[in-house]
Amino acid sequence: MSESQKSIPNQRWRLHGKDGVDALHLEQDSFVPKLGEHEVLLEIQAVSLNYRDIAMISGQYPMASIDPLVPVSDAAGIVKAVGPKVTRFKPGDDALPIFTQSALFGDVQDKDRATGLGGLIDGVLQKVAVFDEQSLVHMPSNCDHQQGATLPCAAVTAWNALFGLEGKRLAPAQWVLTQGTGGVSLFAVQFAKAAGARVVATTSSDEKANLLKTLGADHVINYKKDESWGETARMFTGGIGFHHVVDVGGNGTLGQAMKAVRRHGVVSVIGFLGNGQQPGPSVLDALMRGCIIRGIAVGSRDMLEAVVDLVEAQDIKPVIAETVFKFEEVKEAYKYMAKQGHTGKVVIQVA
Repeated sequence: MSESQKSIPNQRWRLHGKDGVDALHLEQDSFVPKLGEHEVLLEIQAVSLNYRDIAMISGQYPMASIDPLVPVSDAAGIVKAVGPKVTRFKPGDDALPIFTQSALFGDVQDKDRATGLGGLIDGVLQKVAVFDEQSLVHMPSNCDHQQGATLPCAAVTAWNALFGLEGKRLAPAQWVLTQGTGGVSLFAVQFAKAAGARVVATTSSDEKANLLKTLGADHVINYKKDESWGETARMFTGGIGFHHVVDVGGNGTLGQAMKAVRRHGVVSVIGFLGNGQQPGPSVLDALMRGCIIRGIAVGSRDMLEAVVDLVEAQDIKPVIAETVFKFEEVKEAYKYMAKQGHTGKVVIQVA
């Protein structure tokens, strides 16, 4: 009997409602995969959390999601079985599911949003899952599963911000401004330096500043000591401003981001970490700056493949938070991330 015909035990965490970590429940069952012609059975080894996951359990996520839901979008696993017409993978391969399952090339389209893992379809916080072969990519050869699990959302988002806009792709010697030490921001520093750019990073402590410098940041600003950090950062460029600003704070940081960007530069708006009720920049601010303000919705399969190529070519090592959690400790992992005292990606070891 083939692997795809055997009954397979599975454990998954499922979110019922929006009542915080208590809405997460560990469930166990078994199923027969019955793989389609182009489907792949993936044994998940590790997953990583994003701020989206924290927002979702408390009802603060602004996008639609199903209920109940297997949460989390980012994973790395081992291929256990493949359908009869699968050509991209074989059993034993290490693979990463893409964030938006139907977005294979170019920009993510509106129609693709319905296929975002851990949103409108079940995610990866489970032991095994079935994917179409087209929605998987090979894991970088220089990464283990914990490192690989950090790539599908945060790394792709950072790559898209810096290289995803035709005509505005980051080039050597250009200037990049990043904010904080979350997953997207750290990948942005690493990718920008790999591309030969100059990086100014902001953070809230000397310890985090040391990490940013270790990753290659040319200058670091403590935004808690300098509320005008955008204007201060601009001075490092000779007053001309930044070619790329990677903004993760939303309304709370966008004003300073726009004071830092150069004319015709790009401000990539990544998330909503800041208070959404705070007033943001005005239309006049955008007109006066003459910049591009671009919302980033992760990216497509070809972008994750570009990330894999870059990570391998430059031997980039994703930064993982000091504490790695077990599969049974999912609630603790969520609480740990919600405190926002960590640096790097919060990872859960599944197998």
